[in-house]
Amino acid sequence: MDTKNAILRTKFFDRMCHWIMVACFFLVAMSGLSWFFPSLNWLGNVLGTPQTARILHPFLGTVVFCLLIVMFFRFVHHNLPVKTDVVWFKNVVGVLMNRHGPKLQIGKYNAGQKILFWGIMSLISVLFMTGIVAWRAYFAAYFPIPVIRIALLAHSLAGLGLILLVVGHIYMGLWVRGSITGMLTGYVSRAWAKQHHDRWYEEKIAPTADKTAKPHS
Repeated sequence: MDTKNAILRTKFFDRMCHWIMVACFFLVAMSGLSWFFPSLNWLGNVLGTPQTARILHPFLGTVVFCLLIVMFFRFVHHNLPVKTDVVWFKNVVGVLMNRHGPKLQIGKYNAGQKILFWGIMSLISVLFMTGIVAWRAYFAAYFPIPVIRIALLAHSLAGLGLILLVVGHIYMGLWVRGSITGMLTGYVSRAWAKQHHDRWYEEKIAPTADKTAKPHS
């Protein structure tokens, strides 16, 4: 992409955190599914032997949690609800069908992305806390067996919920053309920004572009 005519949407540090987190989450999710569904036990091979997978799973899960906490503080101010989110909800069918009608007054992230953000952050918190309780090598000895059993159940359900949210995130990333490229390079076109995040473009990008375009006196 010609970066001279593009907009920097996601900084390198944020992209690095995102993709490292994606890689770790993939490994954690595959190993977790292999234990939850016996018919998928072959998925655990992504981390080596069953013994190795059980050792690495909680450590990689902790890495995912820490990276998401970093991303939480960097992105939370963009994911707070605003009044114009109602416009997105009223047009949600058209959004999901990738139809472009009236302006939806979308900031840097739309209402669906905000729901995804808070859902992921909530579930990863549950996963981390229940994972600590069930982490046999270090913490499980401090909790009674019934508490560990409840933690394992909550951990499994939260894990499945998080996987479903991530699948939805991937779907929207693939469905909205230009999103994956934007997360790889950090840049999106001006047309993409106007079309998918019109309020963000008008408030943050257009004024900067106008100042740059004005000749110095």
